[in-house]
Amino acid sequence: MTTQPSRRSFLRHACMAAGASLLLPSLRGWAETIHGPRITFAEFTTAAANEKIRTVQLRDGIHLLYGVGGNVVCHTGKDGKMLIDCQFSAGAAHLKAALNSIDAQPLRLLINTHWHLDHTNANPDMHKAGARILAHVNCRKRLATPQRIDFYNLNVPALPIAGLPTEVFTTAKTVEFNGEKHSLQHTPRAHTDTDLFVHFPNHNIIHTGDLWFNGYYPLIDVGTGGTIHGMIAGVNRCIALADSQTKIVPGHGELGTLDELKQYNHMLSTVAARVEKLKHQGKTLSEILATRPTAEFDVVYGKGAMKGEAIVYFAYQTV
Repeated sequence: MTTQPSRRSFLRHACMAAGASLLLPSLRGWAETIHGPRITFAEFTTAAANEKIRTVQLRDGIHLLYGVGGNVVCHTGKDGKMLIDCQFSAGAAHLKAALNSIDAQPLRLLINTHWHLDHTNANPDMHKAGARILAHVNCRKRLATPQRIDFYNLNVPALPIAGLPTEVFTTAKTVEFNGEKHSLQHTPRAHTDTDLFVHFPNHNIIHTGDLWFNGYYPLIDVGTGGTIHGMIAGVNRCIALADSQTKIVPGHGELGTLDELKQYNHMLSTVAARVEKLKHQGKTLSEILATRPTAEFDVVYGKGAMKGEAIVYFAYQTV
């Protein structure tokens, strides 16, 4: 009789000892960064303290900043700077220097796309620099209390009060800033239960947060409300707002296109359907893994630390 593997043996099988998909900027060098499935704050801090920020202009007044952690977007203008995500506190000085190199406008607003520390750990630093912080209501709740990312054996302490969002919403919110209405949309039970994406309709830009890892299998944080069907639903909503000219910023990876996002969603949908069918037939995780449900996708999405076995694991837990 085939038995379902223990969590520890699965982690080894999934090759997660090679690295952590939520850590590095351009996703180059993941395998050299973290050794073993347990991730420590020291490793995050070392990487962030030595980071170099790469800045790319998307449109007039809008820049994408790649660094250690999630991708950051800055919209600057007459109202000051609006920031989407902020990476790690240890790298805050590098991020602020990069922002200052864009122009001298002050930082006024920070939007968190979800609670994970590679997107929010520098919240207190950005607040001190002048930003009010906006997020989904679940994001504030999670940042205010200790959390755990089970898949990485990572315990995350609560942020200090200065780093907590002071403005929250439940379903959707429109933010008027620098002459544009930015649409913030919550996507329930997706990457986590705290996710939002940001649409710049006037500039035809979407920041997906961690709904999208461009060119890589994503983390789905099941322990804090993530599900594969929620990911698919959230990506579908982004696709519905995009066209061939839309600049789509993933949470991790390089700036992407609508075609790339559709291909990623096809991967998620195909894997979810295959795993769900086999699970409903009574197959164990080991038996499903043996069928290699991600085989044709691994060449595209399996080149980072997160391998196909991991997305099967997340799907199995949540379908």
